[in-house]
Amino acid sequence: MIHILVVEDDEKLNRIVCTYLNDSGFQAKGCPGAQEAYEEMYNQLYDLIISDIMMPGIDGFEFARTVRKVNQRIPILFMSARDDLPSKQKGFQLGIDDYMVKPVDLDELVLRVRALLRRANIELERKITVGNLMLDADGMSAEVDGEEISLTTREFNIIFKLLSYPKKTFSRAQLMDEFWELDSEAGLRAVDVYMTKLRNKLSGCNGFKVVTVRGLGYKAVLQ
Repeated sequence: MIHILVVEDDEKLNRIVCTYLNDSGFQAKGCPGAQEAYEEMYNQLYDLIISDIMMPGIDGFEFARTVRKVNQRIPILFMSARDDLPSKQKGFQLGIDDYMVKPVDLDELVLRVRALLRRANIELERKITVGNLMLDADGMSAEVDGEEISLTTREFNIIFKLLSYPKKTFSRAQLMDEFWELDSEAGLRAVDVYMTKLRNKLSGCNGFKVVTVRGLGYKAVLQ
């Protein structure tokens, strides 16, 4: 199942878009603003984000900027009443992938969503197999030599992220930003605790190792 996060402060429009996406075979979840979206992303891996720009508190531009700091690949589609070129330029410069002007045609929205997912090859990236470890993002499950091992949601998200970008070093702050409150000293220390637990649980795995990069953070190295 493809999971889509819809960030839109217009409650009626949010509900309409989510319902249409769900009826089109996706699993859509609506959030009224960026802060709620951050909370939702702490506990669920999403495959695509649809976001408004003009929202109270954190606007769509700042939301997209934050998402791009920790995830360079997830497709982001802006859905906004702003039809001016500077807004579109700013969005694309921040790394969004598509831009639709309200009122949106829902059939066209679904077509664009499918195109973005195809481009990102999301359907092919929901499972990762490295050595004797298999991660299934749909089932949030992990198996070693065919035997399921117990990982918490945060543990799963961390190892899935590391193995999705082998050799890429993620700072503690980058790992924390995706799953904990931003700028939290406790969160930074919690990353180290989770990494210790992960290494213990994955001690029977072959084909990769999680390496501490002194002064920077962590990375997965394929063997």
